[in-house]
Amino acid sequence: MIIKQIYTKCLAQASYYIESDGEVVIIDPIRDIDDYVSLIGNKKLKYILETHFHADFVSGHLELSKKYSAPIIFGPNASPNYSFLSKKDGEILKLGKIKFQILHTPGHTLESISYLLLDEKDKQYAVFTGDTLFIGDVGIPDVAQRYEDTTKEELASILYRSLKKLITLKNDVIVYPGHGKGTQCGKNLSSETFSTIGNQKKFNYALNFKNESQFVKSICSNIPEPPNYFIEAVNKNANGYKLFNELYDSLLYLNKSQFTKYILDDNYCIIDTRSAENFARKHIKNSINFGLLGSFAISAGNLIDINKKILLVSDIGSEKESFIRLLRVGFDNIIGYLNTSIDSWEDDEYIDRINQITSIDLNISKNQDIIDVRTKSEYQTSHLKRSLNLPLYELNNSIKFLDRNKNYLIHCQTGYRSMIACSILKRNGFEITEIKDGFKGFLDNKSTEKYIV
Repeated sequence: MIIKQIYTKCLAQASYYIESDGEVVIIDPIRDIDDYVSLIGNKKLKYILETHFHADFVSGHLELSKKYSAPIIFGPNASPNYSFLSKKDGEILKLGKIKFQILHTPGHTLESISYLLLDEKDKQYAVFTGDTLFIGDVGIPDVAQRYEDTTKEELASILYRSLKKLITLKNDVIVYPGHGKGTQCGKNLSSETFSTIGNQKKFNYALNFKNESQFVKSICSNIPEPPNYFIEAVNKNANGYKLFNELYDSLLYLNKSQFTKYILDDNYCIIDTRSAENFARKHIKNSINFGLLGSFAISAGNLIDINKKILLVSDIGSEKESFIRLLRVGFDNIIGYLNTSIDSWEDDEYIDRINQITSIDLNISKNQDIIDVRTKSEYQTSHLKRSLNLPLYELNNSIKFLDRNKNYLIHCQTGYRSMIACSILKRNGFEITEIKDGFKGFLDNKSTEKYIV
């Protein structure tokens, strides 16, 4: 028996490859399937196992099913708009010398299931919990699916009972969750990506409430509205989507003359995936910066209309990676790429820049307006005097409260989020300056400690 966890850091997502006696299953694959294809080789892909309709990424189940003619498995209450096999609670799937038992564990979604792996001796070995049980947390009631007849409180109650089922498993059973720290599907996840039932019973706060009402109250508190891309991802996972090659083969490679036709067209959004430093130095007017080295796809999904037509500006050689990572969260309307380096463009009406300073350069005065785009919890822990907290993912809704006659100073913790914010504000007609080393710069320099409260 072979178990491989395939962890995609930019999504904080885990999929799984399990092999026994020449047969393979893949659990919760992402949309680009090359890693799974390499692992499968000449072995038989027997099943593609889905734990639920994912909201934060588009699954690769249809891609794999088409390539290998393998059936897609869902649990009770799932009715996707394509061919699949429905399995009931307690049913068994055989894979070589091992077995998987279906555990219906609704609550995150109504169709959520877990897969209990029984080894060659029928011993409980591991459980693949999807978004039901995380390491250190549980999945929030998934309001992205917007069940008409079920409230988040009712979902939380259902989840409570599902967790009771999971904790009856043997203490040494390995827990393999669908996500790690950084996902928006939970609130308090550990940086660890696997654990055991016994350790979770001891250390997972969500498994240690005295009663159901306490659990429901805690789980349902401070649940944000899902970003629009969550809803679209659920729709794609349930109803189908265009396959990778069809989309990739239709991409346009645009020269400067072709590209500039779209710059002032509001129907299009230019996403620049280069570093914040390079973007600040020189970029195409009206473009938005989401650097590949940060929380690229998640940030774009939270801030850009998923149905927007997208044009990409990337470092030479990073074009395909930019495409793939946006596709993972459901950006299927990527029209094409700029086929040359932006550095080759002469300064003209199409070029813009972002003003930058460091924390040491700042001299806080009453006339300066500082915007902190970190999360509310980061801001409440510590922040700059007289700064205004506008969390990045809420920025689109906050713009209407800002004054275009002011020059705002923008910062986050280290500079990644602040450049995204700067590019959005610049696109909306604001004069801005980025504090490029962020709040960390103020913390690291004793001369700037006086600005912190």
